[in-house]
Amino acid sequence: MKENGKSGENVWLNLGFNILAPTLLLIKGKAIFSWFGVDLAGSSFATSAIFVSALLFPLAYGIYDLLARRKWNVFSIIGILSVLLTGGIGLMKLSREWMIVKETAVPLILGVVVLATLKTKKPLVKLLVMNESVLDLERIESALDQRGTREDFGAYLRKATYLVAASFLVSAALNCALACMIFKSPAGTDAFNEEVGRMTALSWPVIVLPTTLIMIFAIMQIFKAIKNCAGLDIEEALASHLRDKGSEKK
Repeated sequence: MKENGKSGENVWLNLGFNILAPTLLLIKGKAIFSWFGVDLAGSSFATSAIFVSALLFPLAYGIYDLLARRKWNVFSIIGILSVLLTGGIGLMKLSREWMIVKETAVPLILGVVVLATLKTKKPLVKLLVMNESVLDLERIESALDQRGTREDFGAYLRKATYLVAASFLVSAALNCALACMIFKSPAGTDAFNEEVGRMTALSWPVIVLPTTLIMIFAIMQIFKAIKNCAGLDIEEALASHLRDKGSEKK
């Protein structure tokens, strides 16, 4: 379904391009290429070819997603830069320490960006959750004005912003610990490719799951704020097209 000319994200495409395909290529690249009649055994560029092929999947998905949504955002941009950094480290055959720094720095930078938006008129949490495709902003803002609770609502948003920033800080710590355990080989080797594959595969259960739970809790706090400050239930606060869809099901 499309709203306002923008397509929704396909979760299976996300997992396939960002996790499954790169992991399989990095760990079983030579075997996969052989299925298509390409024998990389003994080839001097085999490791680099497999590495670049694996990175093309998340890079292509990131560019496709940005074009499909017609909206640039800091998370997508940093995601693409992360892939490019991984490629640069692998192709330039830098030391394992560079991968550990990179894996730690990316979520750390995101956390700093989230905190920095507190100094602006539009905290990042508000931009992520408080959008017209999900919520009836006019109705919520009108209710806040009538109740005189805008300041209280802002306090809830600040707390939610701290929670989201904390999720990225947790991710940075977990990324660092996981990278230190996994990366043992120099970049540009078959062993390094396999380690990048394991890092990609393990990042979801070890890193994404706990940080996602923290972010879900932050979003729940915002809905709690809408209830307490605007006096609206979740169904009442939803955008009109979502309310209409819910009433049709009933």
